[in-house]
Amino acid sequence: MVTAVGWAVLRAHRRAVGGDRVWRAQEEARARELSMAQVDALSWQEFEHYVAGLCRRDGCTQVVVSGKSGDLGADVVGYLADGRKLVVQVKKYASERSVSSQDMQKFVGTARLEHGADVALFVTTCRAFTKAALGLAIRQDIVAMHRDFLGAWVKGAHLEELIPLSGSGGGKRRPPA
Repeated sequence: MVTAVGWAVLRAHRRAVGGDRVWRAQEEARARELSMAQVDALSWQEFEHYVAGLCRRDGCTQVVVSGKSGDLGADVVGYLADGRKLVVQVKKYASERSVSSQDMQKFVGTARLEHGADVALFVTTCRAFTKAALGLAIRQDIVAMHRDFLGAWVKGAHLEELIPLSGSGGGKRRPPA
């Protein structure tokens, strides 16, 4: 009888400690999340690294920040958990600005042909893509993530949940390497 009570108390203690660990991990993750005002305060280089960190947080592997002159539109490259290659173009623009068709054309021209993207993701801090840029993104299977979707990602939404919200851009499934 004493042994059974002892085991019950021990199991309850372990459940409580385990629940506390989960809660602490969630709180620490929330503390690491930035507000959009803090994201706006990042330099463009810091923003590229921050987006790479969000990719890693969501299970992407082999994530590399390559954002520099001559990167041919691939600021961040990595692999989604299911093995698809992710190529990200990052544009840190003022919130009132829009991503132009010209910006999108450059990315469309290199994301798959040059970098072999299964999922091509265009992330921006501005509120919108021009109608022409968004139309091009949809026709060319580019995930267009504007400020509102970025804000959701920053606050903990998972990348895999956000990809389909662009209306297109899920990419082809590739078996893990």
